[in-house]
Amino acid sequence: MINIPELPAVAPVGTELTRALSSTPMLDLTHPSIAALVQTRGWLQLPERERIAAAYVYVRDEVAFGYNKSDDLKASEVFTDGYGQCNTKSTLLMAVLRALGIPCRFHGFTIDKRLQRGAIAGLAYWLAPRNIIHSWVEVWTGARWARLEGFILDRAYLAALQQRFSVHHGAFFGYGVATPDLQCPQVDWDGGDTFIQKEGINQDFGVFDNPDEFYARHGVNLNGAKRCLFQHLIRHHMNGNVARIRRGGSARMASIGNVDTLAAGKDQPNPGYAGR
Repeated sequence: MINIPELPAVAPVGTELTRALSSTPMLDLTHPSIAALVQTRGWLQLPERERIAAAYVYVRDEVAFGYNKSDDLKASEVFTDGYGQCNTKSTLLMAVLRALGIPCRFHGFTIDKRLQRGAIAGLAYWLAPRNIIHSWVEVWTGARWARLEGFILDRAYLAALQQRFSVHHGAFFGYGVATPDLQCPQVDWDGGDTFIQKEGINQDFGVFDNPDEFYARHGVNLNGAKRCLFQHLIRHHMNGNVARIRRGGSARMASIGNVDTLAAGKDQPNPGYAGR
């Protein structure tokens, strides 16, 4: 993990505020599906802090953890999928927040792919670059920019991991998690920051007004033949594996290492443990 300093608590005003609330091709917050979500849930009638909380919990728990066909999907496409990972869920959360009149921005990084071991393995793990594009959302609360990352894993998936590794205490690194404490991760929003993969971050690209600008500069995780294979075959196996974990079943695919190895962040399989 690298040190990621908290940026100054300066309220967005003028053109900065406009940019923090604007629609973009990816943040298509006026799309009928996004507009209907906001209207039918009655979120616009809530106080500002409760609007943020409602959007956060929705994206965390009602949009399941899973792998979309690409990082640079529109928010409405992520909504239609009904699942997502760090980057696609960030896009959806930003669109919903802006539709609710809440200023927000995009912070881009890379993470060590070893934190995904267990959630992905075998050919899928081989396909992934060593440093995976990652992001979180920074939302203006009226007092500071809160850093939101804890929405990546839905409650059901996280609870299944906590049950599977109930005897483990301390730092945990794997299955889409990089946290100092698996049993008590910082994922509930109370006005501050939330994190679930922060301990795996190894490069900081800084803050962007929107994901469109970030991907235009830094690209996505896979391209060419790897991208095609991922979109049409590999990600479906990955999502099946995630679903088995969420149901409390064993992860399928290759050897994925025991919890002590994962917690230590070591990229060494345990020959005595094979996923079924």
